[in-house]
Amino acid sequence: MAVSVVMPALEMAQETGKVISWRKREGEQVVKGEPLLEVETDKAVVEVESPGDGILSAVSAREGAVIPVGQTIAWLLAPGEAAPIATAPAQTGRRTDTVGAGPAAASSGVSNPPPSPPSEMRISPKARRLAREHGVDVTRLRGSGPGGEILAEDIMNAAKSAGAAAAPAAIAAAQTKSQATAGEIEPLGTVGRLMAARTTQSWTTVPHFFVTRDADASGLLEVYERLSVEVERAHGIKATLTDLLVALVARVLAKHPRMNASWAAEGIRHNGEINVAVAVAVEEGVVAPVLHKANSRNVGELAVKRRELTERAKAGRLQPADITGGTFTISNLGMYNVDAFTAIIVPPQAGILAVGRVGDRVVAVDGRPAVRPMITLTLSTDHRVADGARAALFLNDLVEAIREPKKWLE
Repeated sequence: MAVSVVMPALEMAQETGKVISWRKREGEQVVKGEPLLEVETDKAVVEVESPGDGILSAVSAREGAVIPVGQTIAWLLAPGEAAPIATAPAQTGRRTDTVGAGPAAASSGVSNPPPSPPSEMRISPKARRLAREHGVDVTRLRGSGPGGEILAEDIMNAAKSAGAAAAPAAIAAAQTKSQATAGEIEPLGTVGRLMAARTTQSWTTVPHFFVTRDADASGLLEVYERLSVEVERAHGIKATLTDLLVALVARVLAKHPRMNASWAAEGIRHNGEINVAVAVAVEEGVVAPVLHKANSRNVGELAVKRRELTERAKAGRLQPADITGGTFTISNLGMYNVDAFTAIIVPPQAGILAVGRVGDRVVAVDGRPAVRPMITLTLSTDHRVADGARAALFLNDLVEAIREPKKWLE
């Protein structure tokens, strides 16, 4: 039975999606659940899994095409089966993700369509960026990924082999990029433009207010040192302060459900899960992969999942489930030596926590000056969902959790 492949709705307000690349070629056998194509939304480039088994046929959306949500873009057919309907060519954009690809027409009612010509190269978003930075000519490479796809490892191996020959191109590209003249317009990619639109919409339509507190991080650092050893021993990775903060924030949110709620046209929607999103810087902006049910996971589990999501985000390999369902967001700029900042809320969430660096400061302890590691927390809140008193009580408990993490992690 034919299975239609449609442009998925990856976000609540999404109307269209941009096809970045197909992970399978027309005519190839596809198994349900394996990566089928990459789609770009306003949050990230995500991998879309195959909805069924079959031969990929009647592909009508080529790389660069912007497609309305719900529109059929291909079919998965059994051998000898014809597509139920002729798929009209989709709106196509600039073919920037395919090297040496000629025009490709969608097949209609043809079983076992021939695969794409060998000259068509597929390349991952990260590999494409690395190729530009290192001056690697991708047309001379043979990819090691599925179907000959060029991966980041292929680019780095080629750059190492080229040695000094690749360096001048990379240096020249960096100099050209850094020597923008006054008044020059720097074009933004789709993610950058839509992120600008989303933040502008949030800032101009959501009634933000901000609550700030300084917290003594002595207890936080003590527990972190112990847990980081345990996590590395158990999972072979290093936990971060962000992992510990996610665990604490999630547990405090359980006590303050209004801060975990969302604004809707009908009123305040109380969310059944506590799903903490963590802001991650990528090439074109910021994405916020989600740690689902964070309040029920220990620090080790959160560290493993956050690292996995961060690596996928930076490689442009996030999946739809990775960026959906967030109920609260944490943005930590402490690793950039930022003391404090305010963050813009991600609608329809009620709040976002901005975290600064941990640094020694002179503070009063029992009426005497003392040096303590301090951290500044700034909570941005949607006043339609939670008022000042609720935000202050949430922040009070979070400061207490940072002072004595053991009580909240038990």
